[in-house]
Amino acid sequence: MSYLPLVGLPADTYESHGFQYHSIGDKYVRAVAEVALCSPVMIPSMIDALQLDDLLEHFDGIVMTGAVSNVHPPHYGEQPTVAHEPYDHGRDATTLKLIEKVLKKGLPLFCICRGFQELNVVLGGTLETELQQVEGRLDHRAPDHDDVDVRYAPSHAINIRPGGLLEQILGKRETMVNSIHRQGIKRLAKGLQVEATAPDGIIEAVSVRDAKSFAMGTQWHPEFRALNNPDSVKLFTAFGNAVRGYAAARGKTLRTVA
Repeated sequence: MSYLPLVGLPADTYESHGFQYHSIGDKYVRAVAEVALCSPVMIPSMIDALQLDDLLEHFDGIVMTGAVSNVHPPHYGEQPTVAHEPYDHGRDATTLKLIEKVLKKGLPLFCICRGFQELNVVLGGTLETELQQVEGRLDHRAPDHDDVDVRYAPSHAINIRPGGLLEQILGKRETMVNSIHRQGIKRLAKGLQVEATAPDGIIEAVSVRDAKSFAMGTQWHPEFRALNNPDSVKLFTAFGNAVRGYAAARGKTLRTVA
């Protein structure tokens, strides 16, 4: 029986009309399905009801998505303020443990925006808030506009580290990316390698040192209209290939997708 690799994506949580909901943006699942050519599956952010070790036996890769919420500051040694809001404690409780287990197990891991920041926190790094208020920093927030194509349009260049994983994937040392964030990496975790920076020095991409498989993150959003962006196609294709390699190494017969 042929098999299409499974990629897990943890959900955001929110309350509406007295009910709790779990959700993932369409652009993430679409990038996994249409570009990485894998089957996306939502992981609910309800850590008390999940056995993560058992759950991960079913997955061949994980994508940590972006979100409106930010990592709660006590997770990286700071006191919460209004500038750090909003929060999603259900997601924090699930994803911070999930990333740790994924890295230990060696599943392919692609972390985007909030997921990128979560990766840094899990490995011991810290975050900086309200970048636009810091002298010498660019305003990394999205334009205030109703049109998503305007909000997610390329905003600034990034400089890509020579000889790094990102250069190997994209085949170049500079490219344009969108910018949809207020926070960024303050202190880089020791287990991470910088792959790209913005003109103001903000870290835009990282890879995990000595990772067992594909393990990297981007501060920007490559999942947005991924099929239409050559860089995004290369990133999600590289991730998808790593996922298929992981699944094949587990003895699974993979389905060919045209």
